[in-house]
Amino acid sequence: MNDIIRIANCSGYYGDRLAAAREMVEGGPIDVLTGDYLAELTMSILFAQKQARGESMGYVGTFLKQLEDVARPCLEQGVKIVTNAGGLNPKSMAIEVEKLLGGLGLEAKVAYIDGDNLVGDLARLQGEGESFTNLDTGVRLSDSGQKPVTANVYLGGWGIKEALDRGADIVICPRVTDAALVIGPAAWKFNWKRDDYDALAGALTAGHIIECGAQCCGGNYAFFQEVPSFRNVGYPIAEIAADGSFTITKHPGTGGLVSVGTVTAQLLYEISTPAYVNPDVVAHFDTLRIEQEGPDRVHVSGCRGSSPPPTHKVCLNTLGPYKQSFEVLLTGLDIERKAEVYLDAVFYNLGGKEQFDDVDIQLVRSDQEDPQTNEQAHAALRVTVTSRDPARLGRLFSAKITELGLASIPGNTGRGGGGFNGSQTIVHWPALIDSQRVTERVHLGGQTIEVLPTQRLGLEDIYFQRLPADIAPAPGGETVRVPFGRLFGTRSGDKGGNANCGVWARSDEAYAFLHHYLTAEEFKRLCPDMAAYPVERYEMPNLRSLNFYIKGVLGGGASSNHRIDKQAKSLGEYLGAKFIQAPKSLVAALGQPAG
Repeated sequence: MNDIIRIANCSGYYGDRLAAAREMVEGGPIDVLTGDYLAELTMSILFAQKQARGESMGYVGTFLKQLEDVARPCLEQGVKIVTNAGGLNPKSMAIEVEKLLGGLGLEAKVAYIDGDNLVGDLARLQGEGESFTNLDTGVRLSDSGQKPVTANVYLGGWGIKEALDRGADIVICPRVTDAALVIGPAAWKFNWKRDDYDALAGALTAGHIIECGAQCCGGNYAFFQEVPSFRNVGYPIAEIAADGSFTITKHPGTGGLVSVGTVTAQLLYEISTPAYVNPDVVAHFDTLRIEQEGPDRVHVSGCRGSSPPPTHKVCLNTLGPYKQSFEVLLTGLDIERKAEVYLDAVFYNLGGKEQFDDVDIQLVRSDQEDPQTNEQAHAALRVTVTSRDPARLGRLFSAKITELGLASIPGNTGRGGGGFNGSQTIVHWPALIDSQRVTERVHLGGQTIEVLPTQRLGLEDIYFQRLPADIAPAPGGETVRVPFGRLFGTRSGDKGGNANCGVWARSDEAYAFLHHYLTAEEFKRLCPDMAAYPVERYEMPNLRSLNFYIKGVLGGGASSNHRIDKQAKSLGEYLGAKFIQAPKSLVAALGQPAG
């Protein structure tokens, strides 16, 4: 087994299970322990932390608690630790790590990486021709009127490799791509060259699968009935070989499930095109082969890779307007009329709608006819107002609504703030920068080593293009009514202001039906609240999968949009609940009852 590297991930987000790091180290042999903490939303959370607690903050403090548990056994067993917990301040995180190790009586080589932070250079870079045009809206940063408060390049894995090459035991990363935490150690283990694109693409794919922790081990799985137990769901391990092929598994004795289905679901999570772009390589997900190798072991091979694009992605966060929400329960008969009366009274008491820059009103009809419980009679009225003037919001705003508690509609029952409290919002602003302007810096043992991205090395461009696949005709015959989710799996998520919804079939016959039936237009018909947005459909026949990319549905990102589900996590399950007409033979073959 010396020809593989075992890379384990103990965290999929800021707030994931603290005990997972210790469990991964104690549960069986691993070579590298990674922790991924940085969703796009997390960068705004870390900025707020710096604002509240000082410039020395801005890193993921919970990582230090995990490190305290595992530092000694990792050093004794030669397990490397690679994490992006450095967030907005990897240097300060590295200092805290050194303090922690000293307190434990341990010595280790701690490296940190930077070069991602552009916030102080934005004016200069714009003057030199970088427009930082919003990838979702097409608006140039200079035309937006918004003030950037963070701006971080998504770095790749070569700085991590450099740190490991120089003997680092712990590598603290800033805003690297999630998969870089896997690419870097794999490239270190096998000494891959910059243009070993197929191998790198395999590592990128492995990184994408394990980056969300337990989610590829049965967590949040559409066919959750297949998961033996959700108690102590295991965290993933990628066993990567020198050619970039790999096996996904988890420690024995843990809950959850590693199957072709759980791995496929994670591959479809938060993607757009099958060409999955990373600053080190482009991985073509439509070339993968996935096989069940044994219980809780899934082998993935055949991934083809291409040269990375000439640009790096940049995650900016800008100061947006002030927002405040309120929510009221409407109950019983005449729900829509009650909403009209209530809104008229509230905005009259507030001084009129026109004083606000925007008013978003959502009437969520969860009420049922002839309800059997009080709760079944409820609908929710959610209102969010937006203003550039903070004086229009806050306590006075809340008080003006509270005043109407006994002077409005029957059954008037408030229900919390609904998402915004009158403070200034942070708006996600995705953009690109010319890779020629990007340099990673590795700091280790008092030295600073500059690492150039692949795009600056003058290598020949290589691009793999898969030929269109031949799809069998859709099965025909008599149809029956059945919920979509009884036949097909779904997984959805957010990509800045956009959402994705991946769908997969579990047989060739089912995929033939899915391929011909679920067009972008049919997706909009099934989910009419998506119809107002551009929807792109991508095909991955090798995974028996389709991916739908809904542009603009999440507005300015998770921290600023008005939706109840701000990250589109439930979109796939919503699609799964819709009834469709499917061939009776297909429904029977999948063992599902008709609706």
